[in-house]
Amino acid sequence: DEALLHRRDYNAVSQIMPDGQKGITAFSGVFQTTVDLPYLNAVNLLADSYAEQPNFQQYYNHYHCGYIPLYDASKNEMHTVFMGGIAQFYDSLGVLVQDNNVPFVKTIARVTRLADGSMAEYKLPVELPGLLGAGAEWIPAENLPTYENGVLKLDEFPNDTTFIGYLFGGIASTAPNIFFTNDGTQSQASANLYLVTIIKDKSSLVPDVPSLFLGQIRVHPNPVEHDLKVGFTLREAGNIQWKLIRQDGVTAMEGIWYNLSVQGHSQTLVLPKELSGGLYYLVLNDGIRPKVTTVLVN
Repeated sequence: DEALLHRRDYNAVSQIMPDGQKGITAFSGVFQTTVDLPYLNAVNLLADSYAEQPNFQQYYNHYHCGYIPLYDASKNEMHTVFMGGIAQFYDSLGVLVQDNNVPFVKTIARVTRLADGSMAEYKLPVELPGLLGAGAEWIPAENLPTYENGVLKLDEFPNDTTFIGYLFGGIASTAPNIFFTNDGTQSQASANLYLVTIIKDKSSLVPDVPSLFLGQIRVHPNPVEHDLKVGFTLREAGNIQWKLIRQDGVTAMEGIWYNLSVQGHSQTLVLPKELSGGLYYLVLNDGIRPKVTTVLVN
């Protein structure tokens, strides 16, 4: 399946699925068939089947990096923590920034699969101490409570700090974008060993802030020629940044809707006549985590 499985340099992470099956999720990776940019989707692989994860786009940690799989059996939630690496997007003061040069990043993010099978991405409020993580490995500590596929049993951790291993190796870069000026001195193999711990019941350290959005984005008509109606509902008042991104990663339109109230909203995007036809990503960002849907322009 060249549409879903023809990718490389991705994170293939062991998972416990909501129905109890053990599988693997292929997160992001490169390169898209029509442009040298990362995939934003994920693919779930089971023993005898595979399928794209519905309604999910991953914006952080696109290349292979150190990752930690944790399953919370009491809530039937699967968490995967990604540490640094390389990504097309990064956060700047709460705004999602797109860089099609795909730079090195410090980002630590968590993707959580809920009991209903849906997945969401959360940027943690901590970062790596440098542009690290690309090609790195998480080396688990001995005697951790794990399932046979290596996923950690989060329920069996004590309600305190637990040492779970080390982040080691990979690339240490001196700047986010060095690919076009690299004479061999801008990066090196990392020789540092970073101790990794998990702190339970310390929600103030890593707040799981709820998104302003309630439910999914609604767009119509789709396909569209001129005026695109965008519907969504907010649980709290705020500003919403929007971007219409071409399939090759280029931003075609962008803007901000200011001071939106707590209610359902219907905004209209007037597409310019010179906008070329094809598949686009409509990204709405509330400063906490983005939501995305696809739009086909005729």
